[in-house]
Amino acid sequence: MIKKRIIALSVAGAILAGCQTTDPYTGEQQTAKSTKYSGIGVLAGALIGAAANGKEGALAGAALGGLAGAGYGAYTDRQETALRNELQGTGVQVVRNGDNLKLVMPGNITFDSSKATIQASFYPVLGSVARVMKNYNENPVVITGHTDSTGSEARINMPLSKARAENVAIYLEQLGVSGTRISAYGVGSSQPIATNKTPQGRSQNRRVEIDLKPPVG
Repeated sequence: MIKKRIIALSVAGAILAGCQTTDPYTGEQQTAKSTKYSGIGVLAGALIGAAANGKEGALAGAALGGLAGAGYGAYTDRQETALRNELQGTGVQVVRNGDNLKLVMPGNITFDSSKATIQASFYPVLGSVARVMKNYNENPVVITGHTDSTGSEARINMPLSKARAENVAIYLEQLGVSGTRISAYGVGSSQPIATNKTPQGRSQNRRVEIDLKPPVG
């Protein structure tokens, strides 16, 4: 059994070692994200295959496990690259956490102070977002509006954050993104990402976030 485990680990390591890529932004060698997500599948498949049929089983199991694990990771890789290319220089931050992608849209470039009407200058940016969403149309889209803690939470912050999220959702639908994919919420000041004690912190907290979730099922 120990020998078969060693075979499995050797096979999995050899497969993963061949999956190094160059980061297009830094020029550094790295393991592709889709490879990272498939690595667990490779190793699990190799161990199962080795237990059943030695070296040949390990190779077959690793291949099957890697394919199962890599599918959505590779899809997210391409989607992330498309979003970064489209949104470069716009002020929108693209954040990746595993298979989840988040677009952070600062309030100062999306809405005027205390208003829920999208700034005219931000329409082309949302157009770029919609273009990628239509090309990569498997994700549920969750749009969340956020405010700082200034003003009444119930009377001002919650309605304002909800209206901003809904207006972004409406515009994306107008650009052809399916409304069945989109959910829009306002959370007021309940989820700060910086202190509300300074102007800089409050500015960071005023934002709209778009989460691109893994497909369900």
